[in-house]
Amino acid sequence: MNVLLIGSGGREHALALGLSRSPLLGRLYAAPGNPGIAELAECLPVDPADHAAVIAACRARGVDFVVVGPEAPLVAGLVDDLEAAGIAAFGPTRAAARLEGSKGFTKDLCARHGIPTAAYGRFSDRAAAEAYVRRQGAPIVVKADGLAAGKGVTVAMTVEAALAAVADCFAGAFGAAGAEVVVEAFLEGEEASFFALSDGETVLPLASAQDHKRAFDGDQGPNTGGMGAYSPAPVMTAAMTERVMAEIVRPTVAAMAEAGCPFKGVLFAGLMITAEGPKLIEYNVRFGDPETEVLMLRLEDDPLRLFRASRDGTLGGMACRWSEAAALTVVMATRGYPGHYGKGSEIRGLDRAAALPGVTVFHAGTRRGDGRLLADGGRVLAVSAVGATVEEARDRAYAAVDAIDWPEGFCRRDIGHRALKR
Repeated sequence: MNVLLIGSGGREHALALGLSRSPLLGRLYAAPGNPGIAELAECLPVDPADHAAVIAACRARGVDFVVVGPEAPLVAGLVDDLEAAGIAAFGPTRAAARLEGSKGFTKDLCARHGIPTAAYGRFSDRAAAEAYVRRQGAPIVVKADGLAAGKGVTVAMTVEAALAAVADCFAGAFGAAGAEVVVEAFLEGEEASFFALSDGETVLPLASAQDHKRAFDGDQGPNTGGMGAYSPAPVMTAAMTERVMAEIVRPTVAAMAEAGCPFKGVLFAGLMITAEGPKLIEYNVRFGDPETEVLMLRLEDDPLRLFRASRDGTLGGMACRWSEAAALTVVMATRGYPGHYGKGSEIRGLDRAAALPGVTVFHAGTRRGDGRLLADGGRVLAVSAVGATVEEARDRAYAAVDAIDWPEGFCRRDIGHRALKR
């Protein structure tokens, strides 16, 4: 079948790699894609926010199936519009995508159905939010309700920091995403990312990973979209995985079906593994970035077959095969990220890095200009590797990082530290 992949980041480059290996694939297109994806697919100059243009591109090229990578098009209802036009698509509808599009929606759903998560309050009034923060004390977590590109969350260790975060949200720091605020209790434990596929009824567990959200070594600095990840996450034992499925994921899928908006697509549960057990931090309704980079390197099954079954409601009885190897990715970002950063610096040495054993370099924010590869975003590369152990994967990934010549870039040097300390 001919497939159109929506998106332009490292997640989409990883998905393109997986899709390109499918025996079911005819032609692979990407909109808009990036220089790395262009080596695997025909990139189309189509804006994913222009649903009519996406539909027209599908019809012009005989696209049979659309895989939507990022969250924004899902929350905006791209899947709804594609399906209405008779084009099959992988991902949730606008109504189901509220699991990511509104943190308050998800918290309320958890409260109604007894799904373990942090205690919370949701506010559309700044004074009420500030009063709640003062009553609860610190540490405490402040979240913009809507989509904020992974940057609308503040883990405040003082009341003053929490009040400043509330003020930022209501002052428009995150645009419309901060018009409502969710304030949560601080959870102690170890974070993990867990992924499952749903066809609206059946839920198929995929794999786990562990992301590194803070910008700097030692989990210091501001939250980012993710500075690196590894898979599998040791904290997600078989027993813990079954608890997550039984206590969090399956009840959520059942609740969405009961609410009349069945969830189809990938459900990404951000978890805190506490002394009492797993608790949901938040849901994403698409694959994570940079987790997808490590998941696709470990996946031994056909992602196109799985995605199509999710859309068609035929996941029942299916399984998913994973390599026993470990995978680790290190994000190289432009200096200044997640704050102000420049664009246009040249990157050299990618061929040298990618030639190292077990290494794959995914493009996350690059463009071509005058025959050169240029940085065109905050998170720019996801330098990834597989190995028999997390330690071997880490060593290979950092050897590749060191082979890349990009003085304007930086990365964390401790990706995988939790796994290595176990």
